[in-house]
Amino acid sequence: MVLFCCINIQSFKILTYMNPIYLTEKDFQRLHALVQAQRQVSGAHTVAALSQELKRAQVVASEEIPEDVVTMNSLVKLRELKSGAQMEVTVVYPKDADLSKFKISVLAPVGTSILGCKVGDQVERPGPKGTVVYEVMEVLYQPEAAGDLNL
Repeated sequence: MVLFCCINIQSFKILTYMNPIYLTEKDFQRLHALVQAQRQVSGAHTVAALSQELKRAQVVASEEIPEDVVTMNSLVKLRELKSGAQMEVTVVYPKDADLSKFKISVLAPVGTSILGCKVGDQVERPGPKGTVVYEVMEVLYQPEAAGDLNL
C-alpha cells in the first residue's frame, strides 16, 4: 500500500497558513543543503514544496524549540479528520525513509507539510479520493526535547 507519493508545490497547504513554521538552526541548514543537492540531481520540482516551507521558517536554536513542534526525526501522532484514523509517523531525511516502519521522508507530501507545525495545526493535501486533512495530535518524541541533539 502506498501511503505517500511525490508532491508538487500546489498539492498541499497548511490550514494555519499565516503561521510560520519553526525549525532548528541545524535542521534548517541540513534541509537547505538537501534542497540544493536534490535540485542538482533531480531538478527543482522534487524539492519545490520543501523549498517554499524553508522560506517561511522561523529559525530558532535547538534548545529553544518548543516541545510541541515537529522537527526532523520527531515521532508524531496524526489524525485524518474525515475518518478519524490515527497514525504515528517519524519525519526523516530521504536516506532514512522506510514506509514499512512509518518513517516518512521530509520530501514526501505529509513529511513536508507537517515539518515545523505545532500540536493542533492542520494540514491538507490531495489524496486519491479527494482532499485529506490531517491534524497534528501529539509529538510523541522530539530529539531536541529529549536532549538528542546529534541526530
